[in-house]
Amino acid sequence: MDPDYDSNSRTAQNLKVTLTKERTVGHFSSLGDVLRTFSPGERLILYAFTILLGISALALLAGLNSAVSVTVPTQGGTLVEGEVGPARFINPILMLSQPDEDLSMLVYSGLTRVLPEPSPSGAQSSVVPDLASHYEVSEDGTTYTFTLREDATFHDGSPVTADDVIFTVEAAQDPAIKSPRRADWEGVQVSATDEHTVVFKLAHAYAPFIENTTLGILPKHIWGNVPAEEFPFSPANTHPIGSGPYRVLSSATDATGSATRYDLVPFRNYTLGEAYVKRITFVFYPNQEAMLEAFNARKIDAIAGVTPADLSKLERTDFNYVHVPLPRVFGVFFNQSHAPVLADTAVRVALDQALDKEEIVRTVLNGYGRTLDGPIPPGSTGDMRPASAATFTKPESATSSADSASNLADTARATLKRAGWTFLPAATSTAQAGDEATGVWKKKNVELAFSLATAGEPELLATANKVAAYWRAAGIKVEVQVYSLSELNTTVLRPRAYDAILFGEVVGRTADLFAFWHSSQRNDPGLNLALYANSRVDSLLSQARATTDFRQREKLYEQFSDAVANDTPAIFLYAPEFIYLVPSSVHGITLGSLTTPAERYVNIRNWYTDTEKVWNIFTEKSN
Repeated sequence: MDPDYDSNSRTAQNLKVTLTKERTVGHFSSLGDVLRTFSPGERLILYAFTILLGISALALLAGLNSAVSVTVPTQGGTLVEGEVGPARFINPILMLSQPDEDLSMLVYSGLTRVLPEPSPSGAQSSVVPDLASHYEVSEDGTTYTFTLREDATFHDGSPVTADDVIFTVEAAQDPAIKSPRRADWEGVQVSATDEHTVVFKLAHAYAPFIENTTLGILPKHIWGNVPAEEFPFSPANTHPIGSGPYRVLSSATDATGSATRYDLVPFRNYTLGEAYVKRITFVFYPNQEAMLEAFNARKIDAIAGVTPADLSKLERTDFNYVHVPLPRVFGVFFNQSHAPVLADTAVRVALDQALDKEEIVRTVLNGYGRTLDGPIPPGSTGDMRPASAATFTKPESATSSADSASNLADTARATLKRAGWTFLPAATSTAQAGDEATGVWKKKNVELAFSLATAGEPELLATANKVAAYWRAAGIKVEVQVYSLSELNTTVLRPRAYDAILFGEVVGRTADLFAFWHSSQRNDPGLNLALYANSRVDSLLSQARATTDFRQREKLYEQFSDAVANDTPAIFLYAPEFIYLVPSSVHGITLGSLTTPAERYVNIRNWYTDTEKVWNIFTEKSN
């Protein structure tokens, strides 16, 4: 027999004996003896207390975990949005329609990005670096130097360099490309000191310029060889490569080649951080009615830019109404040279006094708007009211008072009487059909009568009729003249051929009011619809647009607003609200002051549907 085999056999046998030998643990043995002395009832109590102790320990651990952990967003979920019309130019320097702007906002990013949170300076929105790591402004406000992030890349992995920035700006400036953004860059010189440093030189200080740098940057390696005349026809317009928070995953087209759908997913290397919502899908419809039907049928989750009239067509209730005032001014602008009767300050004041603006907002806009008493809209620089914040519920309904309307008419009448106007009842004058108080106001044989022009758009027309009804209730004769938008522009606005016009001004967030109120802008293509001229106001506007200090600019605009209020060259009615219907499951949406509906996406990376619990120490490390 092999001696080695015999030795191994004995070792295995000894190990078996060692492992199977019965052992006792002193304390547990004693515990077993004690348990055997317990009665069944005592054992039951012991077991119950043991279970209770276990539950308490688990609860304590759960409480401890809750105390040291927080709920945070995590990646997941989808959002399907409807759009009217296809996206044709997903290109920041060519975009024309809302679908173009919406997708461009997600696909592209600029040197800076506007966020809806208030800035340390007090502004209601913050301009923060995006592709840039930081920027500097010269003391005279004419030179802006941007330093690019070295890790910034396009969706195809190519680095973002100063050459891409210069190429994009020069393309926007090129008259052959006919970019809608060209006016933002006229007179701006752009250069680079190295591949990560871009310098902009302005002819004069212009405070709102910083917002122009939110322009999405085009990749030169894709667009550089496209001739200017071919820009609108390049396939890159519908298959875009940008550096924004989302990249195009896939798209679908119909038989004509028009896009019917786009699927976007987060760009992992986005400079400000990867977005949470895992997929955003855009579905395109031929008209508003088809899109609303799809929303009611739950084929899409969200719709942006809904009108108050559309809300009555909604059948669903499982969504949030997100709405915020737009930085726009709708009002009645007087052309005193065309209608001399409106040159009387008392007449203009009386016309303002006769209106119930709150009731106009309730009836015309269903409450989705904010009344105005001056030329600066909510959310803009110089607006003295609290910062605009998105509301997630429907406005409360309210009813107007007949007594209130009567009091307004009486106030307007009293103002006219004090100014020497006399009201002649219908018995001694020609009554205007539809007048609530027929008759006419006269002063030195001059009759108080004029026309109010506006476009045939539903909300403008409803507003004009409402305004005219208030004036007629005070005995003031007014004729409402309605035009198509194109006719209004060519035959009324441009030649300034109106007594008074009801129209809207897109002022924007930074509130450069120069084009709307400076005397140099009284004639076409200027936008001074009231043909207003005031040397002090001219000076204030010129100073404000050149002042980069937010607080100082705000003071200048406050003085400007007071001066306009004293002169009453217009009646300011309301700023409409942007209405966005979104699933109640989507959180993190923050809307500040929106210049365009596409700016609802400025903080898209913070939107989320899913959450998870993590310990505080991990969130602190990530921060």
